[in-house]
Amino acid sequence: MASRGCAGPPPPPPSQAWVWPGKMLAMGALAAFWVLSLLTYGYLSWGQGLEEEEEGALRAQSGERPEPSTTAASQPHLIFILADDQGFRDVGYHGSEIKTPTLDKLAAEGVKLENYYVQPICTPSRSQFITGKYQIHTGLQHSIIRPTQPNCLPLDNATLPQKLKEVGYSTHMVGKWHLGFYRKECMPTKRGFDTFFGSLLGSGDYYTHYKCDSPGMCGYDLYENDNAAWDYDNGIYSTQMYTQRVQQILASHDPRKPLFLYIAYQAVHSPLQAPGRYFEHYRSIININRRRYAAMLSCLDEAINNVTLALKTYGFYNNSIIIYSSDNGGQPTAGGSNWPLRGSKGTYWEGGIRAVGFVHSPLLKNKGTVCKELVHITDWYPTLISLAEGQIDEDIQLDGYDVWETISEGLRSPRVDILHNIDPIYTKAKNGSWAAGYGIWNTAIQSAIRVQHWKLLTGNPGYSDWVPPQSFSNLGPNRWHNERISLSTGKSVWLFNITADPYERVDLSHRYPGIVKQLLRRLSQFNKTAVPVRYPPKDPRSNPRLNGGVWGPWYKEEYKKKKPSKNKAEKKRKKSKTKKKQQKAGAFPNCRSGVCHYRG
Repeated sequence: MASRGCAGPPPPPPSQAWVWPGKMLAMGALAAFWVLSLLTYGYLSWGQGLEEEEEGALRAQSGERPEPSTTAASQPHLIFILADDQGFRDVGYHGSEIKTPTLDKLAAEGVKLENYYVQPICTPSRSQFITGKYQIHTGLQHSIIRPTQPNCLPLDNATLPQKLKEVGYSTHMVGKWHLGFYRKECMPTKRGFDTFFGSLLGSGDYYTHYKCDSPGMCGYDLYENDNAAWDYDNGIYSTQMYTQRVQQILASHDPRKPLFLYIAYQAVHSPLQAPGRYFEHYRSIININRRRYAAMLSCLDEAINNVTLALKTYGFYNNSIIIYSSDNGGQPTAGGSNWPLRGSKGTYWEGGIRAVGFVHSPLLKNKGTVCKELVHITDWYPTLISLAEGQIDEDIQLDGYDVWETISEGLRSPRVDILHNIDPIYTKAKNGSWAAGYGIWNTAIQSAIRVQHWKLLTGNPGYSDWVPPQSFSNLGPNRWHNERISLSTGKSVWLFNITADPYERVDLSHRYPGIVKQLLRRLSQFNKTAVPVRYPPKDPRSNPRLNGGVWGPWYKEEYKKKKPSKNKAEKKRKKSKTKKKQQKAGAFPNCRSGVCHYRG
């Protein structure tokens, strides 16, 4: 039986049991005080949860074994939690009205990353995390991988889980993949994960796990390893379901053996859906999208609490490194907030690429600190491989840096620049030109780069407003309208000192043309190393109706090299064989919401 909410907490670990040291003669006199202390401890101890009656059920469900030996693996357990579309403001310690006690506590006891960058949309952030390479070096410079495209993360890139497996790690992924699946070789289990449970696409219904990419292009999107997970088609909210799977993985794994766990939650990406009980604390939020978003984030916060509890319960926590990150900025039209940063998801303004992030671990040397050094999502690849005592091949040109000493010890970051992106096929800026780029760069091209304190943007950076919290209330849009900036002013180049002006309010491109030229030259240097863009057209064979009602691999090599039949007899035999196959497949149809699939 499924627990309520976002998966109930696991039973408290044996190390939390109260052992009263008093003598036998004092036991009677102090019994009342003992009980009171125990109750107080249980209430105040972080992470005990509110659903005590469910603990026994969870223990039985997970098949919990006795507490393992305290002998820890020399390699740390690596837990990477990726939230989806969480805005920069949308965490308690950034001043949000949304309550996130778990994230606040984990961050306060760890290291907050306050100069941390990701990419503005889903696929690019995920590809850079798992390869340690910029988009220009994987061909994924443009947009996202769409479910109908014959495209995926290039197969010649060694992924993070593959490198960790080389040094003895068990690797598990739970949640959203969004790195392509048109061929079986693109699936998570073929890219280094021992197990995979989650979705392949970028979004979908949180309860039914169905996704329509366009009219008539609908299908089921929940997988266990390489097969559709029909057994889980029972209406469980995905945040809860993913947390339960994480608990099961931890319950069955020996903590003396190193573990890499990549948890890519679907929340808080649209559609805006959440279990009813999470709305209780947000009835005062007038804006319905913001209210739903708040409920989703509260559910996610509780889920991460339960993941952390499971790490403690099953003996992993003391040797674990927990990394938390959003994949991009929030989308105000879908309830997210990046205030006071400029812009939103899908843009190269700070609101699209500056992310919530922190590291929590008993292994940190400087706990309870704030890191303001430059860190990028590509840095996790070499950092985690180094922590795992792995090796990075000398011929692999990475864009990430090992930043563990920066985070753990407060040392200077080895990173001094970030190529946010160069997208040669994005809509060109009408006013951009080589002349505007001093003959160094065509400023019609969408690009963005950070070098030390300076940030340069060219082309069309995207929606550029500042969206204050008032826009989500009933106070009216006057303040919001006053913050709007029109890009139809003939501009195609912007320069900001992000350290002094993190909100990008003062464009310095005319004041410092020399710095503009330096950054344009750096862009040009990066562009010389770029590989061709991979963004193929839609393939009609991707339609789930042709694949048993499921989104999944559809591409086969014989599509490319189809040999003609030698004679009519062979044609007739093949036609008869195909007809029998179709009759067999049509014997057990299961049609739902206009989409037919086959369970088998």
